[in-house]
Amino acid sequence: MRGDLEFGSIPRLVHTAAARYADREAVVDGRTRLTYRELGERVDRAAAACLALGVEAGDRVAVWAPNTVDWIVSALGAVTAGAVLVPVNTRFKGAEAVQVLARTRARLLFVTGTFLGTSYVATLRSAARAGAGAAPGAGSEVAGPLPGLPELRDVVVLADDAPADFHGWKEFLAAGNAVPARSVQARADSVDPDAPSDILFTSGTTGVPKGAVITHAQTLRAFGDWSTLAGLREGDHYLIVNPFFHTFGYKAGVIASLMRGATMVPQAVFTPEAVLATVAAERITVLPGPPTLYQSLLDHPARGGHDLSSLRVVVTGAAVVPRPLIDRLRGELGVPTVLTAYGMSEATGLVTMCRRGDPAEKVATTSGRAVPGTEVKVVGADGALLPPGGAGEILVRGYQVMSGYFEDAEATARAVDREGWLHTGDVGVLDGEGNLRITDRVKDMFVVGGFNVYPAEVERVLARHPGIAEVAVVGMPDARLGEVGRAFVVRRAGVEPELTAERLIAWARREMANYKVPRGVEFVPSLPRNAAGKVLKRKLRDLP
Repeated sequence: MRGDLEFGSIPRLVHTAAARYADREAVVDGRTRLTYRELGERVDRAAAACLALGVEAGDRVAVWAPNTVDWIVSALGAVTAGAVLVPVNTRFKGAEAVQVLARTRARLLFVTGTFLGTSYVATLRSAARAGAGAAPGAGSEVAGPLPGLPELRDVVVLADDAPADFHGWKEFLAAGNAVPARSVQARADSVDPDAPSDILFTSGTTGVPKGAVITHAQTLRAFGDWSTLAGLREGDHYLIVNPFFHTFGYKAGVIASLMRGATMVPQAVFTPEAVLATVAAERITVLPGPPTLYQSLLDHPARGGHDLSSLRVVVTGAAVVPRPLIDRLRGELGVPTVLTAYGMSEATGLVTMCRRGDPAEKVATTSGRAVPGTEVKVVGADGALLPPGGAGEILVRGYQVMSGYFEDAEATARAVDREGWLHTGDVGVLDGEGNLRITDRVKDMFVVGGFNVYPAEVERVLARHPGIAEVAVVGMPDARLGEVGRAFVVRRAGVEPELTAERLIAWARREMANYKVPRGVEFVPSLPRNAAGKVLKRKLRDLP
């Protein structure tokens, strides 16, 4: 698949954007403000430095850092040098990061210095030593700066200072000064559209994360479509709160902005106060994010003190997007374009999306229709196609389905069948117009006395209660019924503090079939989520 004919590869996209939008502002990160021309120059310098360190086409290069301009430059520099980008989750502990580096045999790592009070360098060193000590003979395989990671030859700290065996950011860039510009251009031009551009690790909500291999052409076509459907345009100011190590942040954020000439405003840490201030100060027009982000902004007591009238585009997605949230975004904030979408790492992050002009009910209750060039169907447990309205597993086929999990043929065969259908593991329903409603994960469904219960359906009903801000439902073992529902509830601040488990269960009995009603309710200050905003239900099941 040759994919996007205009750009062909991400390196060509970067160079095209630098020329096309030369004097337009590309990135605003604190006091740093770069035009597209300046961003292109920085990316080429980073690419030259990668070549100076011996990075070859196809080498894996990892980035373990929060959303900053240096993340953008280092990542795009590595990809321009022909490398395959491996974004590493900033929520990972050292051992988890080392595992990703080892599994992908990363050649080079860009790592932040200190973030949220944690020294990532010290954490990395400690985890690498522990891992090397646990593996027989691994400690002797030290070809680079970290024991137990012989393929990792260089580590660049995104700071001025770095340990003696690591490179500081300025030192790294200086190494590229001896590399001719024509060498960088030649390497960039040699990148094939069908070559891997990145390995994105799945969110791991139901198990061990796996690395989905995605190509340049898949990325460019998918987020060209995303940009068109969202209405992203030149001159937009795009606040990127979603983390860069996730498709929603990197591709729907950085790549989409490069394609349309939008100004990127990366946010390293989400707080409602910071987002409110930034939207007002930078006249933000585009703000994608999970539903909880908008809920926290709408309910924040300081919202009235900030001018949010610049907001034009909001894109969100989840199994449950409350209708009142859509109405409040359109009504209270006056956002003209509010859309929901559905995607996953194995499908380049994009499968379905609402269209501008869709009514609020459709935006709230569905994830829209298949994007161009994509087939979506719903099948039963026996694999048979279900008619509209039937709930079953969602299957996806199209240009964006991954080439496979990195060096894991067995897992790939389980996920993508011989006819090219990706088995998502998500449960959903298609209506007669092709709109998809996500009801749950296959593994989240539980059976109460012989009746199938889909937690998202129960959550959708419970979310209508005026005393509830957030809710998640999981199945728990029960001696009589096999399983029963247990609801984890975050009370809405100041709305109904007297809400109790007994009152909520009694209310639920009036709203849904008895077998769907949770038998237990636990009030929690917040729900555990991954970086994409998905609730980690396995953590809820593990709670005492």
